[in-house]
Amino acid sequence: MAQVDFGYVGKLYDPNDGRLRKAWVFIMVLAHSRFMVAEIVFDQKTSTWIGLHQRAFRALGGVPKVIVPDNLKAAVIRAAFGDDGECALNRSYRELARHFGFKIDPTPPRAPNKKGKVESAVKYVKNNFFKPREFADVHKAQSQLEHWLREIANLRIHGTTGQRPVEAFEGERAFLLSLPREPYAVVEWHQAKVHTDCHLLFSGRLYSAPWPLVGQQLWVKATPNSVLIFDDNERVATHPRHGEDKRSTQEAHLPEQRRDYRHRSRAYWEERAAALGDEVLTYVTAVFDSDDVLLKLRDVQNTVRHLEAFPKPRARRACVRALHFESLKYGTIKKILSRGLDFEPLPDERPRAMPLQAPRFARSPSEFAHPNLDHFTVESGEDHEYH
Repeated sequence: MAQVDFGYVGKLYDPNDGRLRKAWVFIMVLAHSRFMVAEIVFDQKTSTWIGLHQRAFRALGGVPKVIVPDNLKAAVIRAAFGDDGECALNRSYRELARHFGFKIDPTPPRAPNKKGKVESAVKYVKNNFFKPREFADVHKAQSQLEHWLREIANLRIHGTTGQRPVEAFEGERAFLLSLPREPYAVVEWHQAKVHTDCHLLFSGRLYSAPWPLVGQQLWVKATPNSVLIFDDNERVATHPRHGEDKRSTQEAHLPEQRRDYRHRSRAYWEERAAALGDEVLTYVTAVFDSDDVLLKLRDVQNTVRHLEAFPKPRARRACVRALHFESLKYGTIKKILSRGLDFEPLPDERPRAMPLQAPRFARSPSEFAHPNLDHFTVESGEDHEYH
C-alpha cells in the first residue's frame, strides 16, 4: 500500500515560463517501509497527477497494490460521506489504475488518520528540505530534492518503524506489482458543455458534437491522438486530437442549414465583400488583419451579412466612415446604418463657410464713423436746416 498527497511549498522560479509560480511537492510514501519518492510541480491537473504516478512507479520499480489518495479532483469526483455513501472516482484515474492494476482507496472526509503516513511525510519534507534552503529555480530544487531523498530521507532511522526506509523497502519490494509491458497511453476524461455552435471546448480546441445535444454536458475521453465524445456511455463523436485549425468539425453534426458554413474561408467572405464594393473589401480585410491571434471570421460574417441587407452605396459609405474613425467592430457598422450616419459628411468633407459679401447698396462701416454732413442738408430759404 502507498499513500499520496500534495504539499504547498511556496513560489519557485519556472525558467520555462520566466516567472515565479506557486509550487507543490507530490509525495508517494510506502505504508510499511516509509520509503518516499517526491517531485515538484506547478499545478494539480489531472494530466499532472497521472504523470506523477507513472514516474513514481518507475522510480519504485513496481506498483503498490493499493493507493490511498486525498479527495482532490484529479482523483475523486465525489467523496463518500458515511458508510453507505457512494464515491465517484475521476475517470482518468480509473484508466490509470486499470492499466497498472492497482486499487484506489480514497480517504474518507474528515478522516486524516487514514493517510497519516503521507501527511507526516509532507511535513517532514517541507520542514527539513524546503524550509532551510533557497533555490534559484525549480530544476535545481528538484535535483537537490532527489539527492536529499537518497542520502538523507530514505537513509535515516525512521522514528516509528525504527528502520531505515531504504532497507525496509527491500523486503517490501517483493509485494509490488510488476510494471506493465505496454506503455501507458495517457487517457484524460473531462466534462464539457455543447454550445450553440455545436462545439464543445477541450484543452483549448473546439470539437463538434451532434446538434440535438446542444446545451448538454458530455464526457470527453482524450488520448494522445484522439478525442472521443460520449453521451452517458454512448460514443457520439470521434475526432483527431490535433490539427492545424482550432476547431474540428464534422459536417453531419451541424443543422442542415449550417453545414456548409465551415467551408467558408477568409477568401469566401472577402469575395462577398468585394461584390458590395472596394470600400467594403478594404474594411473586411482590415478586420481580418486586426488581430494576429484571434480569428475574426465571425465578426466578418456578421458584418458582411448585415451590409448585404442595405443598398450597396450605403454599405460602402458605412465602411468608409468606420475606417475613418478606425473602428473595426460589427457594432459600429450597425450603429452607422441604423442612425443614418452614412449620409452625414465626414469631418474633412464638410463645406467650408464662405465669407459674407456686402449687399450692393450697403455703406461701409467707415462712412458711419466719419459721416459727410453735406449729404444730410436740406435748403429752406436762406437758412440751412440739418436733419
